[in-house]
Amino acid sequence: MIDLSTKIGPLLLKNPVMTASGTFGYASEFKDLVQLDELGAIVTKTVTPEARPGNPPRRIVELPCGMLNSIGLPNVGVDDFIKEKMPFLQTLNTSIIINVAGTSENGFVECVDRLNDVDGIAAYELNYSCPNVKQGTSFSSDPQIAERLTRRVRRTTTRPVLVKLTPNVTTIAEIGAAVENGGADGISAVNTVVGMSVNIKTRKPKLATITGGYSGPAIKPIALAKVYELTRNVSIPIIAVGGIATAEDAVEFLITGAAAVQVGTAHFYDPRASIKMITGMENYCKENGFDRISDLVGSLNL
Repeated sequence: MIDLSTKIGPLLLKNPVMTASGTFGYASEFKDLVQLDELGAIVTKTVTPEARPGNPPRRIVELPCGMLNSIGLPNVGVDDFIKEKMPFLQTLNTSIIINVAGTSENGFVECVDRLNDVDGIAAYELNYSCPNVKQGTSFSSDPQIAERLTRRVRRTTTRPVLVKLTPNVTTIAEIGAAVENGGADGISAVNTVVGMSVNIKTRKPKLATITGGYSGPAIKPIALAKVYELTRNVSIPIIAVGGIATAEDAVEFLITGAAAVQVGTAHFYDPRASIKMITGMENYCKENGFDRISDLVGSLNL
């Protein structure tokens, strides 16, 4: 048997495959399609202090090598999330990570504080990096703000704190070091890349918000480079996100230094992409002489 267990700070996962926030709903949407308990962790769609309707349509554009979206973090708000969504999540035998956001620093702190008394939560993932909402990336583009906010949340909870960063910065390592200094237990990298698409017949942007977040296979090389940069500049674990659709993709990120991976856009065309990835990673370890998946992490030959 291959040991697929993965540690991210104090958080122990049964395997390194996680769902990416915003692509797997609140998990109940996939219950008839996927054995949810097989996943290493489920990361919920973003929860904010108040309910949000999201951005106006058109909000999604399919492109040849990925997807452009400007959803805008629609959600039921933290109070209704606790009442309506957590009961199902609490029945699952896997780690539940709540992705949290706010329009201000106080919003992040308020949301985490409200969730602290709720059972069944393994960790929080702070969404510093959504490009589709006002001030969505300000928390992960200014190292002073990123460090200060992380420290405030760290003081609010005893649960593990992960921080999700944007690739849309000059030096992601600087932001990574800031959130590490602020007390983060791990970093999720990266969120979507800012992109745009134009209808040549109407000469108008295809998205109502003009620009949006580009995800899918095309951003994998970008994500891989950002993960590599982070692993060379911080000591906390990195959770890779961006264009990961197959076991081969996941293995590539682990070799580069990521401790775990998140699957996002692939769920839209293959709801079982994450489950297939777990089996594929186990087979890779068997074929290449690794008894533990953790031995693969950071094994890049330079």
